[in-house]
Amino acid sequence: MTEKETPHPSREHALGKFLLNKGAVTETQLQQALDEKEQSGRRIGDILVEHGWATTGDLAHALAEQYNLEFIEILETTIEPGVTKLLSERFVRRFRLLPVKYLGKNSVLIASADPTDIVALDNVKLALGINLKFCVADSSDLDLAIDQVYTQQPILPAADETVEIEEEATEEFDLSAVVIDTAPAVSLVNQVLCQAIRNRASDIHFQPGERQMTARIRVDGVMRKLASLPKAMQQPVISRLKVMGKLDIAERQLPQDGRCSVRVVGETVDLRIAVIPTTHGEKVTIRILQRSSTRVSLSDLGMSEQSLQLFRRAIEQPFGCVIACGPTGAGKTTTLYAALEHLNSEERNITTIEDPVEYEIAGISQVQANVKRGLTFARGLRTILRSDPDVLLVGEMRDAETAEIAMQAALTGHLVLTTLHTQTAAGAFARLQDIGVAEFMLANAVNCVVSQRLVRKLCTNCRIESAPTTEERSELGLGQSAPLSIYRPKGCKRCSDTGYLGRRAIYEVLPMTDEIRELIGGSTKKIHDQAVEEGMVTLKQDGYRLVLSGDTSLEEIRRVAGDAR
Repeated sequence: MTEKETPHPSREHALGKFLLNKGAVTETQLQQALDEKEQSGRRIGDILVEHGWATTGDLAHALAEQYNLEFIEILETTIEPGVTKLLSERFVRRFRLLPVKYLGKNSVLIASADPTDIVALDNVKLALGINLKFCVADSSDLDLAIDQVYTQQPILPAADETVEIEEEATEEFDLSAVVIDTAPAVSLVNQVLCQAIRNRASDIHFQPGERQMTARIRVDGVMRKLASLPKAMQQPVISRLKVMGKLDIAERQLPQDGRCSVRVVGETVDLRIAVIPTTHGEKVTIRILQRSSTRVSLSDLGMSEQSLQLFRRAIEQPFGCVIACGPTGAGKTTTLYAALEHLNSEERNITTIEDPVEYEIAGISQVQANVKRGLTFARGLRTILRSDPDVLLVGEMRDAETAEIAMQAALTGHLVLTTLHTQTAAGAFARLQDIGVAEFMLANAVNCVVSQRLVRKLCTNCRIESAPTTEERSELGLGQSAPLSIYRPKGCKRCSDTGYLGRRAIYEVLPMTDEIRELIGGSTKKIHDQAVEEGMVTLKQDGYRLVLSGDTSLEEIRRVAGDAR
């Protein structure tokens, strides 16, 4: 028996028909979801949510009515502190079942996101051995409620669960493996790291001040305050972070860089640790890199049909270079991984060199660069070229040597995928020339350049429908008579009062044409203007597409794309 039983087909169809009768989905959407279910075997509810045809709230209401259970707004419900101690955090997160309150002396109300999960329901019955009443909650809200409950309680376990870590033997730290009483700094660091990771943070900043240290996190590209730490804990916290990154604890005047891995609720997360001296002490910035084996397909990227066709055509060429550009954290690696998934087959030998390896892909040889041990991008790339590759992924073109080798490979029968830090697609050519790549190599090696950014998605639980102003209609390129509504952020508990939850990408795809090829070596503006004349959709224009579909706000596109055309 699998851990999670698949609902009976008739129940799946009943759920779909219920959503159809309620007007949550259309007949076309339901039929397409049923067709996908037949091909993939996935649950129909997951398919509907993934396509954006239904929300997790729609599914929860439907399941509650279908199984004659109560639906509760879990984020608006007061959860009794004592009842949550009946189950361990590990159990609650594994089966997504949260005790809510006592209904009597021997009865408890349990919130579930999926009342069809018989395995989970049976396990909680066996674990508690008392009368249980189940209710249904929105799955997204339930996950947030679980986070709120358990981040308010001690994250670290009791003394009898302590596991000793040998610093010399491993670079991986178990955040649930130290006793609080014996190491307060370790406990504090662990709790901040756990809460940041659960909040989907990409970065953590331990910023020293005159009277306290502030822990801030970046979530969906925007900074927010997480906690204030006592000034007395500043140096012990910094020392603990240095130990984790294998840095010099005694050195306080020079910048240092390190890395380590941690385990949170069974998941391994890589951390890059940067220490820099400031006027109030050392500031520590941590980049969180979550390992994943989740497959990302081209359709998952969310490109427009036009951009997707251009990108697919570029990566399906037998040779040449495809460049993804944008600032750090713009999703460039995810885009190239989707390309690798598309190209991955028994007929191709695919090899990557990365720093770090962010996702693991079966059937592909992935090499981790290690500058300290002499395995640079350039050296690794030279060796890889001697191993008969068809497709190469170079994590980043950082220097002239790496860029030149990559371009030579693209010219000699290899397909090369790589990333570059530039603001626009047209700006990639000038950047590579600055590095030292010759014009003729760029003109003949590059297949296309993709520039991208990540924009925050509006929280579907609280977004507000609104009529655009005259100026906004003009910006969106709409006539004054066209009926239209757009959405704006509001804020609720689900999105931490930001109005946004999650992110998606906007793209501009610049394919290499004869006209563009002739302009290489000239101004970036001329290349950009020629690409637009040939039909390239700019970042801002692609952002307007998401505004009109209700995925994001006009304010968010302005924030991310700035004054770019």
